[in-house]
Amino acid sequence: MTVAVIGAGAVGGTLAAALDRAGRDVVVTARGEHLEAIRRDGLLLTGGWGDHRARVTVRETLDERPDLAIVAVKAQDADRAVAENASALRGTDVLVVQNGLGGAERVAAALPESAVLGGLALYAASFLSPGRVAITTPGPTILGAVDADRDAEALARVASALGAAVPVTTTTNLVGAQWTKLIVNQVNALPAITGMSVQDVVRVPVLRQVMTASMREAVVVARARGVRFEPMSGLGEGLLTVFSMAPLRWAEILPQRMARRMGSTPNPGSTLQSIRRGQPTEIDHLNGAVVAEGRAVGLPTPVNERLVALVHEVESTGRFVPPARVPREVFRRR
Repeated sequence: MTVAVIGAGAVGGTLAAALDRAGRDVVVTARGEHLEAIRRDGLLLTGGWGDHRARVTVRETLDERPDLAIVAVKAQDADRAVAENASALRGTDVLVVQNGLGGAERVAAALPESAVLGGLALYAASFLSPGRVAITTPGPTILGAVDADRDAEALARVASALGAAVPVTTTTNLVGAQWTKLIVNQVNALPAITGMSVQDVVRVPVLRQVMTASMREAVVVARARGVRFEPMSGLGEGLLTVFSMAPLRWAEILPQRMARRMGSTPNPGSTLQSIRRGQPTEIDHLNGAVVAEGRAVGLPTPVNERLVALVHEVESTGRFVPPARVPREVFRRR
């Protein structure tokens, strides 16, 4: 079985190396120094799933149609990546492993001849350097079909293929799973703003309060959109309902618990990783998605809106915001 991974960064590189270890014929796409490092030395996976050096084929774009294609680029790069590789993706199974909302649905619209699935990576991975990725917190990948009725067989087929390499679960509630993951991804903005790990952010009371407020805004917006949260990472419908209504001091327990689940290895979050590499972040598809969905139903989301602006400020200036300033910047009168 040939598997193509478009975007061999932290998440895609992890899947590519794991699939190679499971005996799949793997081809990845990459550019620049990352491409040259993989071509020269292979793709090295370390960390929570053990060490493996994968000798995979690497290209800038795909030149043949695989049995399974995994799109694992950042949300803002997905449309371009799919367009560049469209001839190799038409008619094959396509798994879009991506944060945010609507990514898999946009790919399905662009590739009507393909069975398109959405994937949510619940493991934490880091891009260490060109050709090297690491698992900092192991976890499963959740799979769901964009068209659950039409593509049930494709979902089973892809779950079997990927499940031979990494832990996999499936869902028939892809939208609910995307929203639950969006709540989980609320941990990303403050590390990107301050330069601190997720665990360190949560240890600071005022930063923990900001994170809690942003998460509660997201839950309220999801409720207004009629979302039924899919259970994930200890989160689910009942817990998130209580979280959105509880006194702040009790609600803060949730981000503390999420940080504990990450273990002792500092987790920078994907947004801070992008900033450290000088790359555009996914913030418009994370906290920014909450803002956009809130506007669609007439709900203000001032905390998420301000966090998006602060991440963009760090992107443009290269300077992190001191933790003591963050609450004033977020909650200041506008």
